[in-house]
Amino acid sequence: MRVLHLDREASDLGPSAVTIGKFNGLHRGHQAIIAQLTELARQRGLASIVATFDRHPLAVIAPDKCPQPLADERRQAQLIAETGVDALAIMTFDRAFASLTPEEFIQQVIVERLEAKLVLVGEDFRFGHFGAGNVDTLREAGVRLGFDVIAADVLRPQPGEPKFSSSSVRAALSAGDVDTAAAVLGRSPSVGGFVVHGAKRGRELGFPTANLGPGEDPATHEQRGVEGFVPADGVYAGWLDVSAGGPDGADTGEVHRYPAAVSVGTNPTFDDVPRTVEAHVIDRDDDHVGDFDLYGRWARVVFVARLRGMVAFTGLEPLIEQMHRDCDETRAVLQSSVRRISAAEPERH
Repeated sequence: MRVLHLDREASDLGPSAVTIGKFNGLHRGHQAIIAQLTELARQRGLASIVATFDRHPLAVIAPDKCPQPLADERRQAQLIAETGVDALAIMTFDRAFASLTPEEFIQQVIVERLEAKLVLVGEDFRFGHFGAGNVDTLREAGVRLGFDVIAADVLRPQPGEPKFSSSSVRAALSAGDVDTAAAVLGRSPSVGGFVVHGAKRGRELGFPTANLGPGEDPATHEQRGVEGFVPADGVYAGWLDVSAGGPDGADTGEVHRYPAAVSVGTNPTFDDVPRTVEAHVIDRDDDHVGDFDLYGRWARVVFVARLRGMVAFTGLEPLIEQMHRDCDETRAVLQSSVRRISAAEPERH
């Protein structure tokens, strides 16, 4: 997949079929639109392009109302690449871009930079200064400028239910409901980060953990924070996916997957613990995971099921007993999850 930055380059892919939107988190509704786009592009012999923004528009228009992203730009690009589109076109959303009239947006972006012959958008798509443009605006311009416009069908979990949305994923994760989030996303929710040193209390208790935190990206030397929407405090059954080829390899290279009991929160049993995401790999050697040191590597915690909320224990002994139960339950949940996926695989092919 090509990645185009439209503020400094136009597409050189020739006539294209384009869909435009935020696509944050790439939930099942987004996936359905992109699948329709790629099929239409194939039928018409066009390049398929997903056009999106480098930030949520509200980050510029109304920062106090801007929601927390479900994925950062790098993760978003990875998810979109997995759909099989030819290109991802990223538009810098700043004050100048926000002030474009609908006509200027159509001419400068859709016609000149993307060479669109087909535009596929949701029925509620708005664009241009103050959202003055809509699907009808696009259709009228398409007749004059030589591109077709199709309003994509809205995908809903069930007829009559609200459509799939990023806001419903955020609401579910804020409540610790990873099942609902996974149903909307079409995959288990996850967060990424570098494995950093913590207080090492888990190791002292016999449950060493990999703590996610910020770090320096070795490819760009830029600081990267914890990526993704962290769910509500609690203990979860999940997976720890660790880069085998370097801190930046989790998204592009070989990844080692480990079953893990995951803790999100401040740990109310202790007074001086900041809110963290930490994963204890179950059935592991206490000295290492696999054949390498985790520290400094990029990792992704995948949330499969919420086991319980956070509890303040009266001492270390009941805490350790509960941690053993958490590991047992994690093992059972993940084994069940693997069996379900294995049983469903023949139907997906």
